[in-house]
Amino acid sequence: MPNSPKNWFITGASSGFGEALAELLLAKGDKVAATFRHQNQADEFTQKAGANGHGVVLDVTDAARVPGAVQEAIDALGHLDVVVNNAGYGSLGPIEEIGEEEVQRQFDVNVFGALRVLRAVLPHLRERKSGHILNITSIGGLRAFPGVGIYNGSKFALEGIGEALSKEVGPLGIRVTNIEPSGFRTKWAGESATFTKPKNADYDATAGKNMGDIQGYSGNQPGDPVRAAQAMYDVVNQENPPLHLPLGAAAVKGARAKIKELSADVEQYASVGEGADFPAEK
Repeated sequence: MPNSPKNWFITGASSGFGEALAELLLAKGDKVAATFRHQNQADEFTQKAGANGHGVVLDVTDAARVPGAVQEAIDALGHLDVVVNNAGYGSLGPIEEIGEEEVQRQFDVNVFGALRVLRAVLPHLRERKSGHILNITSIGGLRAFPGVGIYNGSKFALEGIGEALSKEVGPLGIRVTNIEPSGFRTKWAGESATFTKPKNADYDATAGKNMGDIQGYSGNQPGDPVRAAQAMYDVVNQENPPLHLPLGAAAVKGARAKIKELSADVEQYASVGEGADFPAEK
């Protein structure tokens, strides 16, 4: 049975996953409202998409603008079936040395930006008693790495929000999937990222080395954004979609490693953890 056409709202569609997903959906006959930070980008998308799409100008850090942008998308398409929280970027550097202003910006985009979109769109989805939310998190939202700790923190937060939200809105007919990519050929490790180079030599072998590795493979990552877009399309059209979807072989490997590491700690120290409760009453 062919998949029924759906109406999508995608944040951050100027490049990477957002751009690849929007192009795939239009080719399949779905309708797309996509956000861009500049008017000329939104106009270009609207013209290209024709009757099946609409470009919306939105910076997710602009709290006052988010509700209007969501309503603009609803008005343009009639209703929304799928919402993709894709807008985000990576802030790389040692946790000790990244400035507070940059830490706040990282969370404002990756966490509060996504939360603003969720709060703006949920009344619409609740009214319809249907919908699917895709949060583009990261394997870095499940497993942490040196040199990306602040980014990890933002994606761990979005993972928790998505997981809790799935329990709140699941009974209402709304599904949530956290998409957890590993390295893909997007601008994430290049021009979209910010880099705070280690000042202290103590971090050269940890944060510094991993940052160098990330920059070194930019443009040569094994992940294909077009295949990732197809995976997102497929999962939305499944009858029972997963809450977690690691994308890329490295993401699957990393998720398995995290489960193994967590399980080992829990089991080894179970008696210590359980012993912290009040003694059971006899």
